[in-house]
Amino acid sequence: MTHDISAERAALLDAEDELAGFRDRFLPITDPGVVAYLDGNSLGRPLRATAERLQHLVAEEWGGRLIRSWDERWLTLPEEIGDELGRVALGAAPGQTIVADSTSVCLYKTLRAAVALRPGRDEIVTDTANFPTDRFLVDSVADELGLTVRWIDADPLAGVLPEDVERVIGARTAAVVLSHVDYRSAAIADLAAITRLAHDHGALAVWDLCHSVGSVPVALDAAGADFAVGCTYKFLNAGPGSPAFLYVNARHHAAFGQPITGWMGAADTFGMAARYVPAPGIRRALSGTPPVLGMAGVQEGVALLAEAGIERVRAKAVALGRWVLALADAWLVPLGFTIASPRDDERRGGHVTVGHPDAERLSRVFIDHGVLIDFRRPDGIRIGLSPLTTGFAEVRRAVERMRELAG
Repeated sequence: MTHDISAERAALLDAEDELAGFRDRFLPITDPGVVAYLDGNSLGRPLRATAERLQHLVAEEWGGRLIRSWDERWLTLPEEIGDELGRVALGAAPGQTIVADSTSVCLYKTLRAAVALRPGRDEIVTDTANFPTDRFLVDSVADELGLTVRWIDADPLAGVLPEDVERVIGARTAAVVLSHVDYRSAAIADLAAITRLAHDHGALAVWDLCHSVGSVPVALDAAGADFAVGCTYKFLNAGPGSPAFLYVNARHHAAFGQPITGWMGAADTFGMAARYVPAPGIRRALSGTPPVLGMAGVQEGVALLAEAGIERVRAKAVALGRWVLALADAWLVPLGFTIASPRDDERRGGHVTVGHPDAERLSRVFIDHGVLIDFRRPDGIRIGLSPLTTGFAEVRRAVERMRELAG
């Protein structure tokens, strides 16, 4: 099939884009050498509102109200932002999502809690292509507790399918730990089907939503998910190192015991009690003092997503993905590139990966010439498509430059 990939077509797509106006909500890129920023699925661009909010927070909330701001506003931010994030992007009712630590720490907490909820079971299921943090932590928790890891070797393009899980899950499985969207190929796992499969075998499901939140709608409650974690500095544009979130289904709250029992997760935070007594509900998932400056970025990112609407964001991500595929087929595949992401819209997340035997070197060349993309081993060049900041003409310029540089 021949696709119109002309500059005129790109201009038309931008003119018809319902979300085009949101690009003005972000600070401009000040480097004149940048042709296109296609790495928003690694680090989203900064919002104007975040810059203004941080200035106000430092000058007024911190500088003016000083320690009083803890009681006036800051202490309840983890739950408030978590509830809004759950409503806007995760399909989670209030009281189940909280902004806490890094993704790694949140994953450790939820994985340890999941295993503890299934005493007598001594296996964890994950896949060999999962993000390194997930694999490293699964190994670490298994070593700590004397468990066995059952590894899934999934097709790298298709991602983990329910039948892949079926082959390794069993009566000894305590938890299944998977990413909803594959960080390399962008393949979307069937969260609902795999969660049901885990439950059918008496296990719990722990989901990594880092490459879905803010790009792909998630329905945690409807799927009956047990636990989930995710970062906020990609499609939520909350800033480098911004705090992650974790979700604990309400049915697990009474028995949920997280392993890092800090004072912020205690029932009486300022009681200075001799023994730890967990707070009721999702608050017990906290450990140390909340990172207020980082949470400001999360709050602004979630507010923007609420205004844009996750369904419209998803529709544009799909359209951008189709556009990249058409451009890559016409301009890159003839140069020896391959498509390393699903072509089916329903199976592809918010980025497209192209493969090339010389991908590592080419990635450096592209970046040096203003096309900011990601290299992912062994041979993937990842084109991030952040719907609120990426335009169709911008993508066309980028792929055209890639063709020129690789030709």
